[in-house]
Amino acid sequence: MAISVAAARPLMTDFLNGWQTAARTSIGLFWMAFWAFGFGYMISGAIQVFVTRKRMQRTMGESGPRSMALASFFGLVSSSCSFAALSTTRALFTKGAGLGPSLAFLLASTNLVIELGIVISVFLAWQFVVGEYVGGVLMILLMWAVVRATASKGLVESMREHAREQESEHSHSDGEPANWKKLIRSWDGWKRVSRRYLMEWAMVWKDVTIGFTVAGAIAAFVPREFFQALFVGSGSQEPAFWQVLCQSLVGPVAAFFTFIGSMGNIPLAAVLFGNGVSFAGIMAFMFSDLVVMPVLRIQASYYGWKPALYILGVFLTVLVTSSLLLHYGFAAMGALPDAGAAKSVTEREFFHVDYTFFLNLLFLLLTGVAVKWKIEESGVDLSLSGGAGERTLAVLAFVGFFWVAGGLAISLIG
Repeated sequence: MAISVAAARPLMTDFLNGWQTAARTSIGLFWMAFWAFGFGYMISGAIQVFVTRKRMQRTMGESGPRSMALASFFGLVSSSCSFAALSTTRALFTKGAGLGPSLAFLLASTNLVIELGIVISVFLAWQFVVGEYVGGVLMILLMWAVVRATASKGLVESMREHAREQESEHSHSDGEPANWKKLIRSWDGWKRVSRRYLMEWAMVWKDVTIGFTVAGAIAAFVPREFFQALFVGSGSQEPAFWQVLCQSLVGPVAAFFTFIGSMGNIPLAAVLFGNGVSFAGIMAFMFSDLVVMPVLRIQASYYGWKPALYILGVFLTVLVTSSLLLHYGFAAMGALPDAGAAKSVTEREFFHVDYTFFLNLLFLLLTGVAVKWKIEESGVDLSLSGGAGERTLAVLAFVGFFWVAGGLAISLIG
C-alpha cells in the first residue's frame, strides 16, 4: 500500500503543476485577446446603430470587385479576434451587405490584420508571415468564386431573414438612424452602441469561456507527440503529395481541438513547425480559426444550421486549396521554411506593460461604463435564456470558471 501511495505522489504533483499551468495559460491567452474582443464588438455595435441598410446596400450590396475590395479593406483594419469578427460580419450582412463581401470581411479580419503578422513573425519564419497575407487574399478570391457559383438567392435571403430575426430577439430595435451624424454626437447614440456591445458579449461568453479553458488544458496536458501523430508524414524532408494533402486536411481537425482564435493559434503552430509538420499543414492549421465548433455554433445561431454548414464547407474548401497552393508555390521558388526550435505556448510570458496592457485597461473601463448604463436603464438580469443546449453550455462555462480559479488558487498556495 505504501508503495502505491508513493507512486501516486509524483502523478498528483504532475497533475497539480499541469493544472496551474493550464489556468495561467487560459487567463494569459484571454488577456492577449480581450482588447480585440472589445474593439470588434464596439465596431459591430457602432455599425448596427449608426449605419443604415440603404447605405450598406449601396456600398457592399453586390458581390462585385469594388464591394469585395472594400469589404477586404475594412476587414484588414478591423479586429483579428474571430468571435468579434463574426459579430461584425453579421452586423454588415443584416444591414444589407452581400454574402460575398460579408464573408470577405470575415476572412480579411482574421487573416490580413497587421497585429497577426507581428505575432507570426515572433514565433515563426518569415515565410509564414508572407503565407498568411498571400493566403488570406487567395482565400478571399477563391471564396468569391465558390459563393458566386453555389450560393442561391433563396439561401442568401433566408440567411438574412434569420440573422435579422435573431438580432431582434436579443435586443430591442432602435430603428434606422434618421440622422446618423446627429446620433453619433449624442449620449443616446453611444448608449445604444453600449447595449449592442453587451449583447454581443452575452451571446458568446459561454463559447469564449469554454474555448479558452479547453485551450489552456490542452496546452498543459497534451504532449507534442499527439500532434505529431495527427499529421501523417511529419518530419519528412520531402513529403509526398498525398502526405501534404493529408496534413492540410488534418490542420482543421487539430485546430478544432485547440481552438483559441487566430492570434492564439500561432504559438501552437510554432510547436507543429518545430515537430516537422509541412508548410501546408501549418498554414491550414493557422487558417482554421473559422471552421471550428464554437464558430460553427455562433454561425448557426446567426443564420441557421444549413447556412452555417454551407459556410463551413466553403471555408474548408478554400483554406485547404490555399494551403496547398502556398506550399507548392514556395517549393517552386525553393523557399519552403526549415523546421526549427519553437517555443511552447505554455512558456510564453503573457503579462507585460505594453500596448496590450493599456488597450485592455481601456476596454475594461469602457465595459464598466456600458454595464453602468445598462444597470441604470434596466437593472441586472442574471437569468439564463435559451434551450437545454444553451443551459448545458452555461454549466460547462461555470465549470471552466471553477477550473481556472482552482488552478490559480493552487499557484498562490504553492
